[in-house]
Amino acid sequence: MTELTRPALKPANPRFSSGPCAKRPGWSLQNLKSAPLGQSHRAAAGKSRLARAIDATHELLGLPRDYRIAIMPASDTGAFEAAMWSLLGARGIDALAWESFGKGWVTDILGQLALEDVRVLEADYGRLPDLARVDFSRDVVFTWNGTTSGVRVPDGDWIPDDREGLTLCDATSAAFAQPIDWRKIDVATFSWQKVLGGEAQHGMLVLGPRAVERLESYVPPWPLPKIFRLTKAGKLTSGVFEGATINTPSMLCVEDYLDALNWAESIGGLKALIARADANASAIADWVERTAWIDFLPADPRTRSNTSVCLKIVAPEVATLPAEAQAKFAKEIASLLAAEEVALDIGAYRDAPPGLRIWAGSTVEISDIEALLPWLDWAFSSASARLPAPV
Repeated sequence: MTELTRPALKPANPRFSSGPCAKRPGWSLQNLKSAPLGQSHRAAAGKSRLARAIDATHELLGLPRDYRIAIMPASDTGAFEAAMWSLLGARGIDALAWESFGKGWVTDILGQLALEDVRVLEADYGRLPDLARVDFSRDVVFTWNGTTSGVRVPDGDWIPDDREGLTLCDATSAAFAQPIDWRKIDVATFSWQKVLGGEAQHGMLVLGPRAVERLESYVPPWPLPKIFRLTKAGKLTSGVFEGATINTPSMLCVEDYLDALNWAESIGGLKALIARADANASAIADWVERTAWIDFLPADPRTRSNTSVCLKIVAPEVATLPAEAQAKFAKEIASLLAAEEVALDIGAYRDAPPGLRIWAGSTVEISDIEALLPWLDWAFSSASARLPAPV
């Protein structure tokens, strides 16, 4: 392949990482100057900001009025572990896994909680398990959007309203970017550093009334670490859902999250956030459609993520190489673009098939996506020119 000329225009912001993702347009450290630093988060200023973070999240997501939110330690992982350790074991479990994070929850359910009545419904990277096989008389554990595979559930229609078990949903790269029918979800978690570009460390736990009922009527047979405890004397610890966090939060991170929420409200709320992500993903899809060397990792267009867009290299001169050589080629493309300060951290996740992963969420400007695409072609042509000649 002839090496293409280096494009003239670079993205204004080269940050296309899938987590933490890019800060919102116009972000500055000056936006955080009002953070109440050097004082207790239990003082008036801290408590009011934590409560505001919960209330603004509830409003922006359009949660039902009887759904509760808590700020949890240890990001989405901490929030989801708290949910599993507090709620699972009352019923059998159907655990869905089609990428690394879903597989991680399966590992914890089987290996750490050591639960026995567990069905694991798996699919390879790029595909969903057969959702028709899910038994909703059991508790169901799944990710809404597979960040490392770029595969999401197309909607919530596969979840019945009259289910007997709980649905526990890791929604960390879907919340604020994809429509979620919250009445289908009993438990959801997400982290600040994903769609809205907040800082790491903190997770959000969303509980519907059915999950609260389970918490207040079921005691797990294992000891619960302090950071997972959501009840006291058989009742929900209400303060946790009003901003009295289980451990000390970073008020600087809280201020940053509030800044992101305020920006989201200023551009038109949830619909605007989803529209921005959809437009970015559509621009990438149009490029894939006209580009022979690349394709989506997800096989079904209905399941393709609009945030963590995962791509595979299908050019015969690369696709026929051994897996190790394919991975090396994809890493070379990512390295070339990082060296040019065009795109940072767009390599596929370490456990995923070789390829590229481009974050297209709402904090990314479509002008940066459009500027990136010619550079992808340039990097592919440059890397291809270094391949050994076929024998």
